[in-house]
Amino acid sequence: MVVVQAQSDPAPFDAVAGRYDESFTNSKVGAAQRASVWKELEKAFRPGDSVLEIGCGTGVDACFLAERGVTVVACDSSPQMLNMAIRRIRENGRAGSVRPHLLAAEDITTLRKRSFDGALSNFGALNCVEDLHQFARDLAILLKPGATALLCWMGPCCVWEITWYLAQGNPGKAFRRFRRGGVTAALAEGATVRVHYPSIRLLRRTFTPEFRLVSFKGIGVSVPPSYVEYWANRFPRLFDLSIRADSLLGRSPGLRAFADHILLEFRRENLEV
Repeated sequence: MVVVQAQSDPAPFDAVAGRYDESFTNSKVGAAQRASVWKELEKAFRPGDSVLEIGCGTGVDACFLAERGVTVVACDSSPQMLNMAIRRIRENGRAGSVRPHLLAAEDITTLRKRSFDGALSNFGALNCVEDLHQFARDLAILLKPGATALLCWMGPCCVWEITWYLAQGNPGKAFRRFRRGGVTAALAEGATVRVHYPSIRLLRRTFTPEFRLVSFKGIGVSVPPSYVEYWANRFPRLFDLSIRADSLLGRSPGLRAFADHILLEFRRENLEV
């Protein structure tokens, strides 16, 4: 397995690759939100399935699926993220089950000779895609009819975020997810990315007719966003209670849409006449 060389123009997420696991993956909040997603991965994918992962980050989800007998083609646009994923894959002994690719979501059609049993994108990678309509068409080309796509977006309205930033007197951040056209997020000095927060209704319409929205689940209704990690450490009992509550609220109509992340389950339709 070859280590990916950095490009002359660094990818925006290169700037946060080195601290991503510390700030999210290994945090209490990150572990709780990821565990909620993993419950759905275990239901959706079986041993022997071939799954395309878009925005694999440091390879945590790819290794989770590989441990359960799933073959993963893990793609990311950040060379530094992918290097960390490659190291994790090697350390976990999953080199035969996870195939890393330096590939942006917008370029997945370069894999068009493949026919996948499912697709996964976790924790907002797709919020950075400008043309979701084209992405949906490209993804449909790669998936078998009946395939499941589990796609996790940063939600369009996070109650935790609104409350947290209003309490700090920062309405700009409190309501940033409502801005039409998205917002420019500064990942680090000199590294920015455009982030969009599409509604569930818009996503359903965008992925039709190639995909049918089967269900969606709130990830982080009562569990806070990762920037509230210190609260989780300061009040461990309350945080544990929020995890238990989230398993119910995440499926509750009227509440699940107000989560930090929204996990949508799409089914690839068979459009052949």
